[in-house]
Amino acid sequence: MKILLVEDDRALTQLLSEYLGERNYIVDVATDGQTGLNYARTFDYDLLILDVVLPELDGISLCRYLRAQHYQMPILLLTALDSSDDKVSGLDAGADDYVVKPVGLEELLARIRALLRRGRYARPPILVWGEIRLDPSTCEVTYRDLPLALTPKEYALLELFLRHPSRVFDRETIIARLWSLEELPMENTLRAHVKGLRTKFKAAGAPADTIETVYGVGYRLKPLDDMQLPLINSANCPPVSSRSTLDAIYQVWRRVKPKALQRIETIEQGANAVSDGNNPEQRRMARTEAHKLAGSLGTFGYRYGSQLARAIEQLLTGDAPLLEDELTRLWQSIAELRQQLDREPEPIPIDPPPTPNLERRHLLVVDDDRVLAETIAEDARTWGLDVQIVSTVRQARTAVVENPPSAILLDLNFPESDEDGLVLLEDLARTRPEIPVVVLTVRDSFQDRLAVSRLGSQAFLQKPLPTTQILEVIVEVVQRANPTAKVLVVDDDTQELALLKALLQPWRLQVETLEDPRQFWRVLETYAPDLLVLDLEMPYYSGIELCQVVRNEPLWRKLPVLFLTAHTDAETIDRIFRAGADDYVNKPIAGPELIARLFNRLERTQLLQNLAELDTLTGVANRRKSSYDIMHLLRTCTREQRVLSLALLDIDRFKQVNDTYGHATGDLVLHRFGEVLRTSFRPQDIVGRWGGEEFVVAMADMARDDGVRRLASVLSAWRSQTFSLDDEVAFRVTFSAGVAQYPEDGRDLPTLYRAADEALYRAKAAGRDRVLPAGPFNVKREE
Repeated sequence: MKILLVEDDRALTQLLSEYLGERNYIVDVATDGQTGLNYARTFDYDLLILDVVLPELDGISLCRYLRAQHYQMPILLLTALDSSDDKVSGLDAGADDYVVKPVGLEELLARIRALLRRGRYARPPILVWGEIRLDPSTCEVTYRDLPLALTPKEYALLELFLRHPSRVFDRETIIARLWSLEELPMENTLRAHVKGLRTKFKAAGAPADTIETVYGVGYRLKPLDDMQLPLINSANCPPVSSRSTLDAIYQVWRRVKPKALQRIETIEQGANAVSDGNNPEQRRMARTEAHKLAGSLGTFGYRYGSQLARAIEQLLTGDAPLLEDELTRLWQSIAELRQQLDREPEPIPIDPPPTPNLERRHLLVVDDDRVLAETIAEDARTWGLDVQIVSTVRQARTAVVENPPSAILLDLNFPESDEDGLVLLEDLARTRPEIPVVVLTVRDSFQDRLAVSRLGSQAFLQKPLPTTQILEVIVEVVQRANPTAKVLVVDDDTQELALLKALLQPWRLQVETLEDPRQFWRVLETYAPDLLVLDLEMPYYSGIELCQVVRNEPLWRKLPVLFLTAHTDAETIDRIFRAGADDYVNKPIAGPELIARLFNRLERTQLLQNLAELDTLTGVANRRKSSYDIMHLLRTCTREQRVLSLALLDIDRFKQVNDTYGHATGDLVLHRFGEVLRTSFRPQDIVGRWGGEEFVVAMADMARDDGVRRLASVLSAWRSQTFSLDDEVAFRVTFSAGVAQYPEDGRDLPTLYRAADEALYRAKAAGRDRVLPAGPFNVKREE
């Protein structure tokens, strides 16, 4: 349990911190009300203890403000003010309890326990997982009724896992929950505590791997073989944010349940065939249906049902007749499997991230060099960034709480000795959702670079540096922090596909599913995913074969591939990685593990792609990337006999904009034009910047005349864009464009480009501000 103590009496804070720490509570201390507010808004706590008389912001005002913001955690006011009016004011402000100093430590502890029991959710008196029992009221842990002597951190680790028995916790989350801000652990500290907990389990006769390592993700409780659920009730209920995902899973299950019952009927028919000793085809079909149920039921929440289906699949493997006891086990498993589906599913809750406001890009500059900060702010506005400047770490903490930024530009040096950018960066590393930070400093030691990277900074820049280079890095970081990715899932199980779509879409992922692997190559080229998810076993083509085909094509060689498999033997895993896979997830799929592994691959791949393929100023593809994509699209159109329109766009009189208003304003025009192009075309269209003010757009399945009309509507919208430099200076910009059609105007990129370029020249010669189609005109260009 984590407690925030807001108290300016240092002797009392030390006493309470030590007393509560000895009883396995993690305590963060704030010595003034404003810091307490920042902590409460930034971090997760199970309880707040507030003094009333505090510097900067009194406890009652702090309590009232938090309740007005719908803060749900219990609040205890601990104060020397003992009048009836003070108590009424405190309780009316939203406090759950009011304790007058001095108070006995045992009484205070009892009140804390009482508040925690009736906090945001009811907490069970005893936590149970198999034969492990944890009593939060006495801090006792037993295995088979024998006590386990755990250290405070080992106890806190076990309690965290028992309260969330299905969740995978990464290292950062565990540290944020179990360590106070004053005791940041070393790199191997968490691993040592996990190892110590496992050693004590093993010494007591409990399985040493009760705490399971999920490779590349974190730690969790290992699922119980007999599927006993711990005796927890609403303490394990997911937060509101995961309800939409659970509702989607329930809706999918209601749709696919009839199909699951049909599969059980097919299994029963196969079992009858086995009993009669004939019809091997029915046995094979039954084995196939059992394999599919084993892979999907656990993901829906029928974890024991998945184990039953796996046992049925194993019994039906091969062609040899079953012995009498094997037939008995087969029919018992089928009967139990039917009983399982009569129960409500219990899917694992996962919390999708908060939906960001992608239109708003707010930069917080934390630097005491006001001249530099204002220069950066002025140029940043031309890049579409809304800027706020603060000159101290304290002001930055307040700004982060009151107006959360999209990114932070942070100096490390400040004149006050107690302020340092690394301290703020350390605090920001624990915020959720994470705020990307770019460090800009005169410091250049390896130790500083190492500390900054460990605390999660996205870039380390050294002063002095041109503002253009600074802003290029910031814009790239902001774009990377709000990824949108396309995922293609190939699986012959329609139930699994529907469930995966429900799991992934709340995470701002575009998901395309494919049931028939024979259509794989066509869908891959048309959809162009950022990540590929393959089932291992499928009819016609296996996932291994599809992965090998992908790795043999240069265009898709870097595409991340993640496998779904029910087989975890060393030989199967070796085959998966030799085929070129990046990772795999065991069936039945645990939602949190799938999400963690999927985003791990996407983030690494998209970082490299953004650095190599995006034009930072405009946010569209650069010339190399867009050229490659257009040539690939042309090959697809040739093979499938589809049309394509290629448009060449040029901003009118752009040199005049630079000469009249300056290059910063020119950058603003280019940046805004990139935004308009990104939002004006379909996801499958290709938009690229080919240099200066020249852009290309490739539109598949769109004839030349339709392309002209589409560009004309974009031009109409672009004309309405007004660039205001001050109250007296405002201007608008137009563009000209030429549109060519494949294959009529050209059968490759160079000839299409020349045809579109000729049409663009005619548009400029005719007065600019227009879109013209390629045609039989042959206008000689003046050099």
